[in-house]
Amino acid sequence: MKHPPSRPRRLLVAAGAVGALTLGALAALPASNAMAATGCSVTYTTNSWSNGFTANVTVTNLGDAIGNWTLGFSFPDSGQRVTQGWSATWSQSGNAVTARSESWNGNLATGASTSIGFNGSFTGSNPSPTAFTLNGVPCTGSTTTPPPTTPPPTSPPPTTPPPTGQTPVQINGQLRVCGVNLCNQYGRPIQLRGMSTHGIQWFDNCYNNASLDALATDWRADLFRIAMYVQEQGYETDPARFTNRVNTLVEEATRRGMYAMIDFHLLTPGDPMFNLERAKTFFAAVSARHASKNNVIYEIANEPNGVSWSTIKNYADQVIPVIRANDPDAVVIVGTRGWSSLGVSEGANHTEIVNNPVNASNVMYAFHFYAASHRDNYRAEVERAAARLPLFVTEFGTVDYTGDGGVDLASSTQWLDLLDRLKIGYANWTFSDKAEGSAALRPGTCNGSNYTGTSVLTPSGVFMRERIRTPDNFPTS
Repeated sequence: MKHPPSRPRRLLVAAGAVGALTLGALAALPASNAMAATGCSVTYTTNSWSNGFTANVTVTNLGDAIGNWTLGFSFPDSGQRVTQGWSATWSQSGNAVTARSESWNGNLATGASTSIGFNGSFTGSNPSPTAFTLNGVPCTGSTTTPPPTTPPPTSPPPTTPPPTGQTPVQINGQLRVCGVNLCNQYGRPIQLRGMSTHGIQWFDNCYNNASLDALATDWRADLFRIAMYVQEQGYETDPARFTNRVNTLVEEATRRGMYAMIDFHLLTPGDPMFNLERAKTFFAAVSARHASKNNVIYEIANEPNGVSWSTIKNYADQVIPVIRANDPDAVVIVGTRGWSSLGVSEGANHTEIVNNPVNASNVMYAFHFYAASHRDNYRAEVERAAARLPLFVTEFGTVDYTGDGGVDLASSTQWLDLLDRLKIGYANWTFSDKAEGSAALRPGTCNGSNYTGTSVLTPSGVFMRERIRTPDNFPTS
C-alpha cells in the first residue's frame, strides 16, 4: 500500500490529577484612548502523568475589546518547565512564564474567550500557579482603569461563515463506535465521506478559506483528513510549527461543520514504535486543545509496515490512554499491518486483530487501498473483516499503489459501492494539486482562488466529487 512520497506515539498516562483555578483579571489595550474599565477571567486546568503534564488556560475578556495580549505567571515549584506550547508564543525565564498572543487570537471582543495551552515537565511537585497578569497588570478579579494607550490594530476581516443548513457535525454530533459501526449521537450507524490532504509540508497552500469552503459546500464533504507526516520534512523537523498548523486546520474544519481527522502520518520507517515518544508529545498537545470538540477523530498510525500486529498493538495501547486523558469520548483509529491492509499485503488477514484487539473502547481499525492495484481479494477481506471489526478507510486512491497512473473507474466504483453498502467511512487521497493521478485538483489550482465546479478537477477529482456530494444517509431516529 506504499505510495511514495505521499504517506508519510505515546506513554501510558497515569490517572492524572485534574485541577481548575478561576481567577479574575484585567485586560489591556482599550478600544480607544478613553479611560476604559477592563477585566477578564482565567481558568487553568491540568492533566498530569509521571513527571509530565498538560495545562490548558482559557482567558475570557470581561471588559472593552482588546488587542495583542501577553499573559504572565510564575510556577510555584522550581522544577516546573514548559516543554511545548500552542496557540501562543511561549517563553520561560526561571519560574516566570510568558505567553504572547498569535496574530489570529490577539483581538478579544467583550465576552470573548481564547484558549491556549502547553505540555510541561516537573521534577518535584506540580502545583498550579496562583497569580496571573495580563499585559503586565495583576489579575485581581476586579475592573481597573488603565492609562490611555494607542488604539489596537484593525480587526482582521471576518472569516467565511459556515455553510447554511445543517452540517454533518450538527446532525450527527459526538460519534462513537457501536458494534462494528460508527454511530452518531442517536446511536444510528453512519458513513462519513471526505478527502485527505497531501503532506502539509509540501501542499500547505492548498488548504485555505476558498478551498475548504469548496470542500464543505461544493463537494458537501463530511470529513477533512489532515495528513501530518512525521518524517519526510514533516513533524520531526519542527514539532511546534506542525502542531500549530494541524490545530488551525482542525479549527477550520470545525467552523465549516466537517469532522476533522488528525492523521499521524508515519510511513517510513514503518515501525510505529520508532515514533512513540513523538506521538506522545503530539497527541498530548492536540487532544488537550480539542478535547471540548465533538468532531475530532484521531488516526494514530497511518501505514505501519514491516512489523507484526503485536508491535502495532503495543504502540496503540500506549498512545490511546494519552488521548483518553484529555478526550475520553473521541473515536481513535489504529493502523493495521501491511500498510493498513489488514495484513493482506504482507500475507496475513484480519483474524490476528480479532484474536488480539487493542485494549480500548471506541476504537476503529484502518484499511487502505488503491483501486488499480488492490482488487477482488482485498475487497473479499474487507467484506469478511467488516462483520467482526469496526473499519474506516482513512486513505484510498482511484489509481495504483504509487498514487499515480490512470483512474480505474471500474474498480473504484466497486470499492465505493462496497463501502457504501457496509457503511464504512472513507477519505480519498488527495485534495491537492500534485501532478499525479490521485490528486483531485489540476496542477496549479492551488496558486489561484477558484476551487469550485469541475473545471479545476482531474478525472479522479471529478469522480470523487460526484460520489461525495450525493445525499448522505444520516438517520436521526
